[in-house]
Amino acid sequence: MSLEPKLRVLVMHSLADSSVRYAQNIDHHKHDVTYVSTTAKLGTLPEGVPARVVERAGTGDVADEVLSAVKGLPTPDVIISLSEFDVIAAAQVREALGVPGPTVREVLPVRNKVVMKSSVAKAGLRVPNFAPLPQALAHGAESVPWRGRTVLKPLSGVLAQQIRIFPTVTAALDAVRHGDVPVPVDDFEIEEFVSGRIMHIDGVLAQGRPIAILASRYVGTCLSYAEGSPLGSVQIDTGPELVDWSLRCLKAVRIENGLFHLEAIATPTGPVFLEVGARCGGGGVIDSFELATGIRMPGVAVRVYVEGATASLPTARVPGPDERYGWFLVPGHTLGSPYCRISGEQAFRDDPLVHRWSQRTPDEPVKFSYASSNVPIAAMLGPSSTSALEGFMASLFASVRVGPHHGSVRAVEESV
Repeated sequence: MSLEPKLRVLVMHSLADSSVRYAQNIDHHKHDVTYVSTTAKLGTLPEGVPARVVERAGTGDVADEVLSAVKGLPTPDVIISLSEFDVIAAAQVREALGVPGPTVREVLPVRNKVVMKSSVAKAGLRVPNFAPLPQALAHGAESVPWRGRTVLKPLSGVLAQQIRIFPTVTAALDAVRHGDVPVPVDDFEIEEFVSGRIMHIDGVLAQGRPIAILASRYVGTCLSYAEGSPLGSVQIDTGPELVDWSLRCLKAVRIENGLFHLEAIATPTGPVFLEVGARCGGGGVIDSFELATGIRMPGVAVRVYVEGATASLPTARVPGPDERYGWFLVPGHTLGSPYCRISGEQAFRDDPLVHRWSQRTPDEPVKFSYASSNVPIAAMLGPSSTSALEGFMASLFASVRVGPHHGSVRAVEESV
């Protein structure tokens, strides 16, 4: 019997072991596993597993750093990357090393919003009207088929950063032309604003088949969160029509295996595609999904990437109407202070609907983030109904106050 490992697995490490649970999803005794990790993230690697760890600086081009780190090592059979920021870099590494998997051309639809929406529209699904920003600037507002509210957004941005909304196409283009909104023009697009609640559909695929898929609805928006307002999400019905629509979108952008986070606008005539990533959603998406379905998305995705069609995959639960979960974040990054004071939260904190509550103290810094450890308040709610979860969040968002606190309590005490 051969003692050679079945596969050589290269993990471009980004997502912490606490989220992925690598040891549960990669047989490190069976496979030869190498983790390439940045210096800053070495502490988030799995512990106690037989694996090779190669450090990279994390300051230069990702693909170049990874290729330099693995130079001289046997060519991997599988390359795994769970970060949306590394999708193109992982494809570049595959191409450079001759490793099977998605190429740069094949992953562009999940990183470039113009390519993404073009692919989905070509599949016969509704998307907002849109145009590359250089094209719109060159040909003017009359060159696009809408006149009203207009969204200016980066082609590959995440977390709603650098997104701006204008009352008209003309206002958006003038803001760029006059330098009121200085942006790298070639890296941006404009898009028709479509009214409606924003949904996100999350899950894991194996050869185009959903291992688990679950829809949720935002309470607030990612854009308003970036501007300083609370954000939440509650799980909703995931009926067969929505599942079919989602799978058609995913097929259009060539996501067939692993993770996806798909966002859509709910309108009276059906969902309108907004964007999709080959990643997990942020905030409490991973944990709430697992609570409802029993599926730890990034871990199961790793299993699919390594084992493929032969992977032993868990069966997802289908949560009932009163078995849904939600999460929310109360931000503090717009306070003008790295520290905060919180009031009005105690009655909510003690509510039986709260599954988990995280809260910063006055001497713990806060920053812009979707991680519970970086925001004034983060919580997981459930199990309960969608309406109960939404009602709780609406009441809390209207009642809780977060204000600036200039200088931590510890710093003040030490100065006395």
